[in-house]
Amino acid sequence: MAEPRVERRLAAILAADVAGYSRLMGVDEEGTLAALKAWRRELIDPKIAEHRGCMVKTTGDGALVEFASAVDATRCAVEIQRAMAERNAAIPEDRRIEFRIGINVGDIIIDERDIFGDGVNVAARLEGLAEHGGICVSGRVHEDVQSKLNIAFEDAGERQLKNILRPIRVFRVQRDKVVPRGATPSTSSQRPSIAVLPFHNMSSDPEHSYFADGITATLTTDLSRISGLFVIASTSTAKFGARTIDVRQIGQELGVQYVLQGSIQRGGEKVRVTAQLVETTNGAQLWSDRFDGDITDLFGLQDLITARIANTIGRHIAVDAARQAEKRKINPQAEDLLVRGIAIADKPQTFENLIEQEQLFRQTLALDPDNAEAWARLGRSLLHQQINFAGFLSSQQAKKKLRDAQQAVEKALLLDANNSRARFAEALLYRVLRQPAESVRANEIAIALDRNFAVARNVLSSALLDMGQPENAIPQTEQAMRLDPLGPQINTMQFNMGKAHFLLHRADATPL
Repeated sequence: MAEPRVERRLAAILAADVAGYSRLMGVDEEGTLAALKAWRRELIDPKIAEHRGCMVKTTGDGALVEFASAVDATRCAVEIQRAMAERNAAIPEDRRIEFRIGINVGDIIIDERDIFGDGVNVAARLEGLAEHGGICVSGRVHEDVQSKLNIAFEDAGERQLKNILRPIRVFRVQRDKVVPRGATPSTSSQRPSIAVLPFHNMSSDPEHSYFADGITATLTTDLSRISGLFVIASTSTAKFGARTIDVRQIGQELGVQYVLQGSIQRGGEKVRVTAQLVETTNGAQLWSDRFDGDITDLFGLQDLITARIANTIGRHIAVDAARQAEKRKINPQAEDLLVRGIAIADKPQTFENLIEQEQLFRQTLALDPDNAEAWARLGRSLLHQQINFAGFLSSQQAKKKLRDAQQAVEKALLLDANNSRARFAEALLYRVLRQPAESVRANEIAIALDRNFAVARNVLSSALLDMGQPENAIPQTEQAMRLDPLGPQINTMQFNMGKAHFLLHRADATPL
């Protein structure tokens, strides 16, 4: 006998759930259930009907909806999220019902009144990647809707989703941004992504390797300050320093469009920096240049390189013109000590290198006491000794280092309240003082100043977990892992992700 034919069709699938549902139910079970029913009755069900969707099933806090069109599904999701954001504005944050939505287009299997298949599974995994009030769509959905709806997208890169064999390209809907219909919405294909590979020391003295490392770290920081540019952390690029690898492979491993390569040759007080920008898709060299200068003008050289790269990759950005025009007079010896300390700070942490950093930053400040960056980094090294190596310190030593750290953070903030490293050191200080809410506040300021600050996002995740907010910690950890996938903090990031899912009772969740 012939087997019954399986019924299949192509469909757009929308998967949604309530973010933090377990916490909301724990606070007010009856109120949460009543509010959820009201949302469905007054907004969600009418919107689904308006956009010709079919509710397949609901699962407590979740829903699965089928649409014939990706455009209808995406338009419906955006209108729901915008309406919910408006209504939630008058509701206290801890009582808000916020949906996360994932949308995929794929082949589905119909079994009576339910649907199955990879098309459904991918939509459910995308929903898990969305932020509170957010929408994630697959690359196929993005391709179908990008010129038909006046919404913008952010390219979140390829993701290996649990139980899905192939990587899925993920796009986040930027709900509050609009583009003219028919135009190409903004995605990270127009938002460049770059990795700065370790600069090579071409000097005869191997001791100058720290100088090349410091240039790499500082250039990474400078590029991170450019709005609209996604920059991989220097700790993730460090593994590529000792060997020659095809830039196309690097692009695939790190998920970036461009790679910056370079070398440093130093003789006495003179320095030569060479750099080239390479496109990872085809290995083509887009730009190269050589910069000769005096070591006292090191920051000027870095600013010049940053501006050239930004212009080459098509960004209409003003690169801190005031800083280039109004250079602070620096002590060359102090700057040399600072760069040496920065190079050590970006290596995997040991108690010994934290002590070495502390000494270098103290020596820097003895020569240049108004250097906010050095104060911030001194505070950070002292606090990391407290956080990670408390067993190496006596009670008296620990108290003194905490006092010194507080003074360093206060001095850094007094000199430059808009220094992201100073704000991060402030967040670490509050973490040591067991004030997670204040740590969250300081970290959020650090990230606002430097949106590619991976370590700050990871520490923010830890503070949010301390506050019992795992659902808010997850997106911060995801972004930290995306920015610094190969760095020494990856184990802490994976721990935070696992802890967050455990607290949300997602024992089967796999960190991305």
